[in-house]
Formats: sequence, structure tokens, C-alpha cells
Amino acid sequence: MNTPTTALVCTRLSYDLPDGTPVLRELDLTTGPGRTGLIGANGTGKSTLLRLAAGELTPTSGSVRVAGELGYLPQDASPPGAPRVDEVLGVAERRRALHAIEAGAATEANFQALGDDWDIEERAAAVLGQLGLGHVGLDHGVDRLSGGEAVLLRLAALLLRRPDVLLLDEPTNNLDRSARHRLYEAVRTWRGTLVVVSHDRELLGGVDQIAELRDGAVRWYGGGYDAWEEAVAAEQDNAEAAVRTAEADVRRQRRELEESRTRQARARRYGERAHAERRASRLVLNQRKRDAQVTAGKQQATHERRLEEARERLDEAAEQVRDDDEITVALPGTVVPRGRGVLTLREVETRHGGPLNLTAHGPERIALTGANGSGKTTLLRTLTGELPVVSGELAVHVPLRALPQRLDVLDDERSLLENVARLAPEAGDERIRAQLARFLFRGRRASQPAGTLSGGERLRATLAALLLAEPAPQLLLLDEPTNNLDLSGVRRLASALASYQGALLVVSHDLPFLRDIGITRWLRLDGELRAVDPDEL
Repeated sequence: MNTPTTALVCTRLSYDLPDGTPVLRELDLTTGPGRTGLIGANGTGKSTLLRLAAGELTPTSGSVRVAGELGYLPQDASPPGAPRVDEVLGVAERRRALHAIEAGAATEANFQALGDDWDIEERAAAVLGQLGLGHVGLDHGVDRLSGGEAVLLRLAALLLRRPDVLLLDEPTNNLDRSARHRLYEAVRTWRGTLVVVSHDRELLGGVDQIAELRDGAVRWYGGGYDAWEEAVAAEQDNAEAAVRTAEADVRRQRRELEESRTRQARARRYGERAHAERRASRLVLNQRKRDAQVTAGKQQATHERRLEEARERLDEAAEQVRDDDEITVALPGTVVPRGRGVLTLREVETRHGGPLNLTAHGPERIALTGANGSGKTTLLRTLTGELPVVSGELAVHVPLRALPQRLDVLDDERSLLENVARLAPEAGDERIRAQLARFLFRGRRASQPAGTLSGGERLRATLAALLLAEPAPQLLLLDEPTNNLDLSGVRRLASALASYQGALLVVSHDLPFLRDIGITRWLRLDGELRAVDPDEL
């Protein structure tokens, strides 16, 4: 790779959705060699920015310039229709040429197809091994890979190409702990230009700088996630101190204005009495009155101007304070008495294997972990009845709802109001709007089509719909709930789940998030369900 000083340049970049809704407006961004973590609230345009840079979208205005070859890993990283691993890696044609030459077909066409890549199979195998896919052969069928393995395979294809600029959009989604650590190492050792959109605090801890997309502009912070968090905390302290100072100044200016008005009124009354008592000639009194009025008017105008300036400073200071609303999940009917049974599995065989045994009581908070492909999602789909039990006994003792990885509960063509009403037909418009407001969809946003939501907004809307569904769920199944959420969204979700009073069964590889929601029992699925210490994960 021969990466120039500036590898990705966005100039006055704007993008509007087909319905005219602006996503980015005249954004400027320049980045060069090194590892950049791109963060920001859901809906601010992070994924859109990467898609514009990758050429998947066309800007409404402005320009994107990429110096060198670009590689892009989207959020939905399922291999696009390629049946074999070597086709996803982009080495199938060179392999065919190599094998043909080795078999004696030393034609010009085969030599041109192979080029200088005589070690293409060894390099491909080495990259697969680097990402923990050493067991996956180049002739392996892609349909036999788990979701996490598919993500790693797409990443392996990019690493094999060695592009000058690498863009990754939420690359740790669906990856197990082992796969995440391999990806962390790949990012840590990357020597070109890398921009990664992620909510993974551990991944962001290994970047060189943080670029935060907020209020339509990018702010830069040196160092990784911890440095960004410290800088933001300091900024927040300074901003709140500035607000307090500005508020004190407004109070002082308001007090001085009132005092000026009081003095003016007092002087006017004194002048009127003096005039009545004829202490001076009418001519002198009238002149004094005019002079006093001019002086008082100037003083009042000065105080009013100072008060207005103080209010403007207060508004400016208040704008610098981050105001991230929290979602709340405190609903009647979700309370599960302590010790009440919510779930029982006895010798259960799923499509993925078994036997599995589990007894869960309310209000337990259970984390379900395990390697990609171990059957965690299959188990959750079996618990909901979406997949049949192969054998054994499964009993769910309380109302249950599940948040699937695919977030396909919502109908894209319907509004949020209509989607929630479909799951809670007895709730009524007012109650539905109140529920959506708890999840930060207020006013006209409640009428927004579900198909226009970002990944994190869709998760919030799905959770709002599921929790208002009737009867109220006392057991909530969550499959990788932090996928596609921004850092603020992860905090919001953790806060919401902390206020949920039912039982939880959560599939996640995000250890900080699991600790934040107060997991009480840690289970690992590895042919069977067994208790583990979170420090072992």
C-alpha cells in the first residue's frame, strides 16, 4: 500500500433521502493514514457517509474523493450470492488458472489471469487463519457458515486485497468473543487508512482518534474511546459551569435593570413633587426633567442590552451541554414476583442439538453466550415457538416477547403508530403515543414510516412495540440488542432494561453492556447449557 497524506476527503457533502429528508448537510471531513473511530447518535448519517465514500450512494451535492483503492465492509455483511469461499475472497479465477497451469495448461490466458499471485492459496489461507477461519477451506460452501463467520469472511476478502482505505460499518455485530478479539487485532495492526463506525467500546479503545458526527459537523478527539469519554466529560463539566455562570449573569442583569427602573421611577416622583412645591423655576425644572429622562432612557437601554446579551450567552452555553434523553421501560404488568418460574427446559433438543436443561425464575437476568454457530439464536427461536422442539419438554410460564436480530417485527410500509397498534390493538392512540414518547419518538415522529428508521431507531421502535403488546411481557428475549446502536443508544437501552421489572434472557457478546444491565446468571451454550464466570469469556 502507498497511502497519501490525505486518503479520504469529503467537501461540502450533502445527501437527502428520496422523500427530501436531509441526512447530511454540507459536511466537511478529511482523514489520512491511521485508525479513526467514527461515532455519533443514530440517524446522524454515519452509515450514509460510509456508503457515499464507497460509491454506493450519490451525493445530493458536494464531493467525496478517495486517494487509492477503497475497501468497504457494510453492516449487512452477508456474502452477496457467492456459493464458495474462494469466490467471496475474489481468488477463484486465479485459483483456476493456477491449477490449470499446474495440470499442464500453460496458456497465455492462464498466465495473465494468475499474474504474479503464485502463492494466492497460501495467502488466502493465512488471512483466513488470522481471523480464526482456518477450518474453512477455499472450496467451502458459504451457506454452511454462521452469521459471524460470514462477516469475518467478508473482512478476510478485504484484508487479502490490502486496500489503501478501509471502511468498516459496525464490524463486530454478531461476532462472538473470540472472533471479536481477532478483529480487534486486525484493526490494531492495520497500516493504511481505516475508518470504523462502531459502538463497541473495546474496538474503539484501539483506534488512534475519534471523529464524532454531531449537529451536522465532525469534531475530532485524539486517542481512543477512553480518551474521548474523558474529553467529553471535561467538556460537559465546562459547559455546565458556563451555563451556571451565564444564568448568574442573567439574574444580575435582570436585577440591575429592575433597580434602574426603580431609580427612574423614584426620580420621576421626586421631580413631580419638586415641581409641585416650586423649588425651582418652571424652565429649570423642565430642563432637569428632560435631562433625567434622557439619562434614565440611556441607562435603561444599556441594562436591557446587557440583559439580552446575557441571555444570548446563556443560550450559547446551553447549546454546548449534551442533552441525551433516556428511554424508560416502567410498565404495569411486567413485574414478575421473585422466585416465580418463567421458563423450564428439560432435555430439550433443538434443530442445533442438545440436550438442554434450564430453569429460570423471575426476575432473573440471564446472559446467554457462546461461539458463533453454537445455536443461541436457534434456541431463542425455539423458545418463541418459531421453530419446533425436536424432543424434550419446553414450558414458558409467563407472557413472552422476543427482540430478534433481524428487527423484522415492524412493517416498513406502516407508520410507527400503526405498527404498535397492530401489536396492541386495545391500547388506543393516546397510550400508544405515550409509549412511543418514552422511546423518544415524539409528536410527528410517531407517524414516521418504519422503513425510514436507522438501525438504532428501528431497535427502539421495535422494543416500544413489543413492550406495549398485550399481554405485557414478563419474559423478554433479546438477540444481540446492541447491534446497530450508537454509544448513547447502548446507554439508553441499558438504562431502560435496568428499569424493566420482568425476567431477561439476553444473547450478547458485549460484556460492558451485559454488566451494565445487571446480569445475575451467565450461561454458555456449547452443546449444553453451563454456568460460566464472566471473566472466562
